[in-house]
Amino acid sequence: MRKWIIAGVSLAVLVVISIGSLFIVKEGEYKVVLQFGEAVRIHHNPGIKVKIPFIETVTSLPKYQQIYEDAQVASILTRDKKPINVDNYTVWRISNPQQFLQTLRTVSNAESRLGDAVYSTVRRKLSEIDYGNIISENTARGDLNDEITKDVADAAVRQGYGIEVIDVRIKRTDLPDENKESVFNRMISDRQSIAAGYLSEGDEESRKITSSADRQAREMIAKAESDAKKILAEGEEEAARIYNEAYGKDAEFYKLYRTLESYVTTIQDETVIMLPIDSPYTRTLLGQQ
Repeated sequence: MRKWIIAGVSLAVLVVISIGSLFIVKEGEYKVVLQFGEAVRIHHNPGIKVKIPFIETVTSLPKYQQIYEDAQVASILTRDKKPINVDNYTVWRISNPQQFLQTLRTVSNAESRLGDAVYSTVRRKLSEIDYGNIISENTARGDLNDEITKDVADAAVRQGYGIEVIDVRIKRTDLPDENKESVFNRMISDRQSIAAGYLSEGDEESRKITSSADRQAREMIAKAESDAKKILAEGEEEAARIYNEAYGKDAEFYKLYRTLESYVTTIQDETVIMLPIDSPYTRTLLGQQ
């Protein structure tokens, strides 16, 4: 009976030792084996691993990308001394677990250091830019984010944190509530001034177009009148030439024709004409020629 008890206890101890010596590495994590608080091994690949029970312990570190978003909105002064509230986030990951454990040890410590580095860099960058350029539609916000990311990433490498800073993004840049109304009023005034400038330019351009159109119309009318007079003169000249050619063929007929035309002009309605009886005009009128 005693032997069975000893065998059972031994088996139980072996099972406990076996279970305590095995651990699993999952996808998306590093497993760090610690001995008396110091990292002795780091497992990168998933699978079942072995450790010394009761002497070695295991802790996990995330391998995948993480997003750190500061819960507090930072207040920063721009180059033109405008206070703005800045909200940003950082994408990062652990690239060297050994260095990470030596310098930062925990994810919360890493996020605290990142928060300080990002705030310092964002404050320095925004203090070099006027507020109007930050909120402008044509701002190089993308370039600004890239510059901040590079500076923070370089600082993390210099400090040997064992982390990779992938992206830092400014989500919003808002004015404090007490400054919004005055800025909005100034923006409205600026837009009204720009609109007035556009209207003035439009009026001036309208006057130029109208003046040019009037001048062209006058020139066209003057040219048309000149052409009309020239055509009339040429027509009258041609008519006179034709008349002369026609009348030159029979001078007596032309004389008679002209006399008849004068009758039409002078003898109208009840016109009374007193003529000498022996005048050529009378003889022609009386048909005595």
